[in-house]
Amino acid sequence: MKRILWGILAALPLCAADVNTFSIVAYDPANGDCGVTVASKYFSVGAVVPWAEAGTGCVATQANVNVGYGPRGLELLRQGLTAKQVIDRLLADDTFPGKDGRQVAVIDAKGNVAAHTGPSAPTWAGDRQGKTWSAQGNILVGQQVPEAMGRAFEATPGELAEKLYAALKAGDDAGGDSRGKQSASMLVVRKGGGRNTNNDRYIYINVDDSPAPIPELRRLLDMNLGLLYSEQVGKLRTSGKLKEARDAAAKVVRYMPGANALVTLGIMDYELGDKPSALADFRKALELDPNVRRQFDAASAQPVPNTQPGRGTRLRAIVEDKEFLKQLFP
Repeated sequence: MKRILWGILAALPLCAADVNTFSIVAYDPANGDCGVTVASKYFSVGAVVPWAEAGTGCVATQANVNVGYGPRGLELLRQGLTAKQVIDRLLADDTFPGKDGRQVAVIDAKGNVAAHTGPSAPTWAGDRQGKTWSAQGNILVGQQVPEAMGRAFEATPGELAEKLYAALKAGDDAGGDSRGKQSASMLVVRKGGGRNTNNDRYIYINVDDSPAPIPELRRLLDMNLGLLYSEQVGKLRTSGKLKEARDAAAKVVRYMPGANALVTLGIMDYELGDKPSALADFRKALELDPNVRRQFDAASAQPVPNTQPGRGTRLRAIVEDKEFLKQLFP
């Protein structure tokens, strides 16, 4: 029996280099965001498939993967080649074995879309394109996977990261990788859009090994977006854009719902003159965490208004509104 099993294994092709997966590359013409999201029955797919550079474009390299297609593709895009020209050059210069099994998709800085699925890519393999996106995969349950991804991308409103996630989930719901689930990744680039300073990675999240990678990717995406909008609240308010800061605070509540996020939103609503919304925000915060009241008590106890525009100073202005405070704490 062991000899038979070893014979079967010896006859199987070696697939260690294969990244059998489904992905979508896409571009947002409104703000220039470019991104890739991918899922696979493969460990740490985010370490191999997605490549992107703000102002340059994005690349997904998979199937019998040549990882060099990622950095080399971006280099060619920087030189001004179109997405189609990049793929043609990558294939022409590829001297490694297994080229007929490669799969690659590219979007350039102008939003041009191109893809290639080699004739020997593991079935089912193929790709579908829209005006601003390309969905592709191999060892899938069928063509319904990239087709479902495209429909979901087109139908989902909002920013690129949300559209990418909706597409990936639709591909997974349509059957995805026929071997099962293991990892997922998303990379979205925006000039200066990432957290902290001099960071173009607006979104970069990875689920390396999980029985449910798509829901985990959603959890990480919510956290990533919540932190990004948290940074925006302070920057927008400092620059005097109170309405925009309030909208960013609402996004924080959406993605990272919690008492402190609701208090921030309440402060913004109050400062914009919307006391009913502010009251509702603070009440929700108190329901989640009754200790929120201590923040109001501390602000009320300040002997002299602080000249610094911090949270305590902003709360003090609210606690001095006795009528409002009576409604909040009857």
